This record gives sequence, C-alpha cells and structure tokens, in this order.
Amino acid sequence: MTRTLRCALVGTGAVAQLHARAVAAHPHAELVAVTDLSRAAADDFAGQWGGSDVYDSLDALLAAEHPDVVLICTPPAVHREQTLAAFAAGAHVIVEKPPALSLDELDEMRAAAVTADRRLAVVFQQRTGTAAAHVRGLLRSGALGRPLIAVCETLWYRDADYFAVPWRGTWQSEGGGTTLGHGIHQLDLLAYLLGDWTSVQGRLWRLDRETQTEDASTATVTFAGGVVAQVVTSAVSPRQTSSIRIDTQKATVTVDHLYGHGHENWAITPAPGFEAEAEAWALPDVEERSDHAPLLRDVFDALLSGAPLPDTADEPARSFELVAAIYASAAADGALVTPDALAAHPTHRAGFESPVTEMRPR
Repeated sequence: MTRTLRCALVGTGAVAQLHARAVAAHPHAELVAVTDLSRAAADDFAGQWGGSDVYDSLDALLAAEHPDVVLICTPPAVHREQTLAAFAAGAHVIVEKPPALSLDELDEMRAAAVTADRRLAVVFQQRTGTAAAHVRGLLRSGALGRPLIAVCETLWYRDADYFAVPWRGTWQSEGGGTTLGHGIHQLDLLAYLLGDWTSVQGRLWRLDRETQTEDASTATVTFAGGVVAQVVTSAVSPRQTSSIRIDTQKATVTVDHLYGHGHENWAITPAPGFEAEAEAWALPDVEERSDHAPLLRDVFDALLSGAPLPDTADEPARSFELVAAIYASAAADGALVTPDALAAHPTHRAGFESPVTEMRPR
C-alpha cells in the first residue's frame, strides 16, 4: 500500500468530524477537499483539518480534484444525487446512513457503482469492534447453540428542538422517523449477528413529538435461523439505551450501550449446565471499540488492495430492507411482510411514508 487515497468530504456537520478523524488516522488517506452549503462552515472545517481546498459545490469539487473517495455526510434527501455524481466522476463512495430515501434510490446507487466499477460503502459503525466480531463468530460457528429469541431496543431521547431542524420529521426530506433515523443502527447490528431476515410485522406510533413521521415503532422480526426478535425504537425515552439481547440454547448474549460499545458493554451468560464452556467464549484480550475509524480504515484498506469490502461495510441493503419492511407492514395495519413481498412491493420500494397511529391526547 504505497499510494494515498485522496478523499473529499461533502457536508461538514457533526458526523463529518468523525470521518475527518478517520481519514487523518489512516497512513494512506488524506482529506484534499470539502464542500458544504455554507461556505463559512466549509472554510472553518477545512482549517480545522489541515487546510484542504474548499469548493462551493460538489460538481466543482469533482471537476477540479478528481478524488479517489467521496465521503457523504449530508442529509439523506441528497445522498442519491451526490453518490451518482461521485461515481460518474470515478470516485468510490462512503455514505452515512440512511443511504437513501428509498430502496429504489439505493438500487440505483448500487447499479451505478457496478457500472462505474467503484465501491459503495454505507456507514453502520455499530458492526465494528472486536466484541461484535467475536460474538458473530460464536453465533455462526454454533458454539453457543442455536439462537432462539432476541430483543432489540433503541430507546433514545430527542426533544422538540431536535425536530425543529427543517429537514427532520418529514417524509419528504428525512424519509422516515426514528425507525429509519435511529433504530436502523441496532437493527443493522442485530442482522449482522443473526443473518438474513424472513418476516416482519410492524407498527408506527406518534406519542409526543410534533412530526409527520413516527416517534416510536414496534416490530416482530424473524430470521432464517429461526430466531424471533422483538424490536422497539423510540425518540421519547429519557433514560437512553441501545440494547440487544440474544438468547441461545447455551447462553444469553447482551450488549447495552448508547452510541458506541466496547468490551465492557458486552456479556455472555451461560445457561445452567454450560458454565464449563463459558471460558472458551471469553472476549479477546485485545480490544477495539466500535467507531467510524475502524470501519473507514478497513474500507480504505480494501480499496487500496483491491479486496472486496469488509463485512463491516458490505450488504448495504440488509438493514435498509428491514426498516422498509417495518414501514410496509405498518402501512398494511401490521400485516406480515417477507423479503419476496418487499422485493415486489407496489409502494414501499419508492418511499416509506406510512400511516402513523396517533396516541397523543387531543
């Protein structure tokens, strides 16, 4: 790995700091250009991260810089057009979640990647870290016996000021509510651990916030291995937590954290009679926490070597399809949605707008 990836960043909000930090940490990547709707914000950001060139538009940036990688840190409504522009300019793309406003848009982005022979990586940083990789290996090897039942909770708190940002809380600009914007992280980690899903039944709720979209959702998800998972997502929960529990034939696996996890957030509790096996399940001695940095590091390494994207950044549609299925089920009053049904869905491949059950007192 002797060449250096020239990286450009679009959107200089809070999450862009994590991308810039990851670029700075990699020995063969450098941030060469940034752009933002606010020139002042872009100038400040560029100064903070080494004085990269600043452009007034993505088109101008691509024409002048011809970057190897474009990091997209903008609201989801513009992800599709920015991704297509980057591929047309010959760049790889790393895009923040949610990757698009619909499955159709994501399909178009994936097809453009194939046409351009470039890579599309979506940032789901909860997959990363040595603990998640270790637990995934235990589950897939059968060391813990067959997984049986799971609980996936994203209980976050977002006040009225959070939803006062113009693009938030609307179907048109954000694409969905807390299920798409927040719950997708833990759903992605759940699917990373358990594999392919086979059915979804979901409901959307508006409990307290002034939004078009839901501020809470509930769902039952089944997986190909026979696991039944109960999923709860909320933006109205003052004591915040991000949690997954998986009960297997031999143990209970839990991770309880908020926005990132390390070894201290994970536990593997043996079932009665399996205590002697627990020593073999211990987390590795060397720890790496979940973060943007290891995800982007592994993506950069793959791009430099020509290897496939790492499993922490592949399957860009898996959790997006799970979220889409929750919305599609809610639109059909909680009806069961399968992958085959979603693949041919008449409405929810093009967008997720769905009826929300209003529970606020009038």
